[in-house]
Amino acid sequence: MKVILSLSPAYPNVIDLAPKREFKSYLLTDKYDRPWTDDKRLSRIRYSNWIVWAFILFSIPLIGYINYYLGYKRAVKHDYCLVLEDNFSKLDTSVWNHEVQVNGFGTGSFDWTTTDPRNAYVDSEGLHIVPILTTDSTPITSAQILNGDTGKALLEDCSASSNSTTGSVIPSVRSARLNTKSKKSITYGRVEVIAKLPSGDWLWPAIWMMPETDTYGPWPASGEIDIMESRGNDVLYPKGGKDTFSSTLHWGPSALTDAYWRTTHSKLLRRTTLAKGFHTYGLEWSEDYLFTYIDNRLQTVLYMNFKKNMWDFGNFAGAMENQTLLNDPWSKTGHKNAPFDQKFFLILNVAVGGRNGYFPDGTGSKPWVDDGTTAGADFYKAKDQWYPTWGKGSDSGMIVKSVKMWQQGKCS
Repeated sequence: MKVILSLSPAYPNVIDLAPKREFKSYLLTDKYDRPWTDDKRLSRIRYSNWIVWAFILFSIPLIGYINYYLGYKRAVKHDYCLVLEDNFSKLDTSVWNHEVQVNGFGTGSFDWTTTDPRNAYVDSEGLHIVPILTTDSTPITSAQILNGDTGKALLEDCSASSNSTTGSVIPSVRSARLNTKSKKSITYGRVEVIAKLPSGDWLWPAIWMMPETDTYGPWPASGEIDIMESRGNDVLYPKGGKDTFSSTLHWGPSALTDAYWRTTHSKLLRRTTLAKGFHTYGLEWSEDYLFTYIDNRLQTVLYMNFKKNMWDFGNFAGAMENQTLLNDPWSKTGHKNAPFDQKFFLILNVAVGGRNGYFPDGTGSKPWVDDGTTAGADFYKAKDQWYPTWGKGSDSGMIVKSVKMWQQGKCS
């Protein structure tokens, strides 16, 4: 039976009052034997399975705790004397030097470093090292970048010129590079720098150390310690962007034999980037070992144990350069860790681009070729591609909240 209720002929409401057919179940209702429930062997198997799963669930946190504890216990404990603690209430010139150059510092970077307070300044967040377009911070025009001369436009004791025919350019970005040379240095000890890294294509922040003197000869014979190097590029950049940093030791009898590839390691942060927050970049260094870490000593990035002397570790014996046998600059000291057995000072900087392979050719829409004579010009001409990726304001720079350096040994 159907009942129709309607307020409009166009939309009748139909209610079906016919009795519904009862659902019939086809489940078996008779009792059947289930012999497996009485098999004691199966009961033992179930108990065994429970024991295995309980053991697994208990073992996971136990193994984590044991690894943490043993890692902590294995960490060698030395006496240390604090020689530098800077929380950047001001830019202390008794600690920090400005390096001023236009030549790319040997890496062929496209920035020139200045003493301009717009490139390095202190505020409530800490020390800012910020790259700025040359055209935004000097009277130099875009046309002069590609074909002109700095002349008297520079306050620093340096100059640069550009020539559209030869491809030479005035550096298109100004930045800063600070160091503690001749003011604060250590031979063995610890360094911790709390910093937030910049965001933007071809930005190259670094926290690193160089020797006070070229005891064993020019770079890299006297060594270099890179605590942190990173790229400001997007996380999809094939060689690692702002979610990745590397720690590296540079050493070798000559520039062509730099064996850095034997002593480098990278760290990837998942689900975040180094530009989103502050992290501690650390170094612990002794006569027997050297390692870098992020945030705490148990999160090691690069570890180097000086079991062999560096000459043997690099397999340099019998190697030749320009048909001449390489000379061993280190073994005569009797120190296995030479050249990492001398005073090193700290450097903080943000470079832009480069022609030494740190940004490989043909990777990540790189707009220049390292060996090209027009590399600097090609980089600047692609400004509309890379400049919009730079963070706004100070986010295009590195912010350093604090720096600490300890000398190994008790304070005298």
